[in-house]
Amino acid sequence: MSAQLRKKIQKKFKIRGYSLKIDALDEVLSFLSRFPDAEDEAVDLLLDNLDHESLKSSIIDKEPLHKVVSLLLEAEGVVAEECPSSVSSHSALRIIDVFFVPKFRFDPIKKHFYEHTGRLPIHGEASAKAGLYRDRFLLLYQRVSRDMHFIKPAFDTEVSNFGGCELSTIQSLVGQSGRRWVMGVISQLEDGHFYLEDPTAAVEVDLSKAKITAGFFTENTIIVAEGEMLLEGIFQVITCGFPPLEDRDKSLRALSGLDFFGGGMLTREETLRLADLERKAENDMFVILSDIWLDDEEAVRKVETVLDGFESVEVVPSLFVFMGNFCSRPCNLSFHSFSSLRLQFGKLGEIIAAHPRLKEHSRFLFIPGPDDAGPSTVLPRCALPRYLTVELLKHVPNAIFSSNPCRIKFYTQEIVFFRQDLLYRMRRSCLIPPSTEETNDPFEHLVATITHQSHLCPLPLFIQPIIWNYDHCLHLYPTPHTIVLGDRSEQRAFKYTGITCFNPGSFSSDSTFVAYRPCTQEVEFSAL
Repeated sequence: MSAQLRKKIQKKFKIRGYSLKIDALDEVLSFLSRFPDAEDEAVDLLLDNLDHESLKSSIIDKEPLHKVVSLLLEAEGVVAEECPSSVSSHSALRIIDVFFVPKFRFDPIKKHFYEHTGRLPIHGEASAKAGLYRDRFLLLYQRVSRDMHFIKPAFDTEVSNFGGCELSTIQSLVGQSGRRWVMGVISQLEDGHFYLEDPTAAVEVDLSKAKITAGFFTENTIIVAEGEMLLEGIFQVITCGFPPLEDRDKSLRALSGLDFFGGGMLTREETLRLADLERKAENDMFVILSDIWLDDEEAVRKVETVLDGFESVEVVPSLFVFMGNFCSRPCNLSFHSFSSLRLQFGKLGEIIAAHPRLKEHSRFLFIPGPDDAGPSTVLPRCALPRYLTVELLKHVPNAIFSSNPCRIKFYTQEIVFFRQDLLYRMRRSCLIPPSTEETNDPFEHLVATITHQSHLCPLPLFIQPIIWNYDHCLHLYPTPHTIVLGDRSEQRAFKYTGITCFNPGSFSSDSTFVAYRPCTQEVEFSAL
């Protein structure tokens, strides 16, 4: 075990008033080796149970720890024996419709999140649009305020300021000289003139000489910029980039147990048990296909070929994810073939039902695409209309039709699915050519943008409308373990700061799809 882990354990025990002998520390390390992905929770659980023991001294040896560890492992074994299948059916795989995800807002005065408890109408008032931008800004601002480079110094000394970049409000720039760091939203308040806005004010910016980091800098993105005010009242940006990312565990500690993902909160015992089961779920696999045109006979034949292949494997996939579009033509006002599309869904149901092992042991999830049938093209999109899916459900009763985006909790892992032709639209909307210093790959720029923005679609609202009251459904905070970006561009995968991101490709166009193993976060590119 690493020295860093030993120090962390000793620090946690010291906070509770305990000191560990060498043999006791080895006992703790042996216990933690069973939970490599949930070490903090395991230590806390151990301490909670140790508090109930009658200890002779605050200096702990191996004996009391061994007793507590034995009791915990025994309890875990009893639970596993009593309900081995209930964990698999109820906790292993939870599919979450984003319209049911709770909404949290940050209070900048009290500096904590609180849950919104009022109504969330689809057609919001004008204040909801302003609230959308304010909530996005405050979400990133509270994250940046914890970053070591932007923490406000406790004392105004040269030592405390060394290496620091204290953020100034835009309002405070008036009458100031010298370089300042600011954070704000890029907006176009006048044609051809771009501004940087925060809750206090707005200032016109000049980005022509700015040195930028990786990512797509579009209108509506939030940036951190260094620059100085010119005599003309314009803020000349020297360097700018997206707000720095925060480690997922650090974000979770700051949230005090709030359920941002919508999968329900787990106790420490449940987290440890699920983490252990997750490590053993090596055979679980998700098969992900995007762009399945049911009105294209060749595409339907290719789907059948894929299902034939997985029907014959030793362990069938636990989940098939079919992402739209489900028709080669946009299902807009000029589309008059809904009855035919309904029958085509029924035909797909027949094909699935013809594979008895898949029908019995696999689950099938359907996520609508940007051109599929629905009330409008705004995000988030609700599930496919029941009129279209009723024929398929006759053949596959356990098929699940969810929203776009859609969230899945696999044991302790959080996975987000999003079907949108985002790469092309983000590149079209760039205000500055992307930097080539770190990467030339557009997909890597896209991943950097959405992760740093903590938002799946940071495009201007006039390019991609969003339901104002449900913008939180597109948030990526805390950062999930995996993001699946269904896009018509070529297959790509990129692991960025521990987050696995990939595009399964367009199945109907180039016959590509992905087999994903969540246990190891392994992405297997496949094609016919």
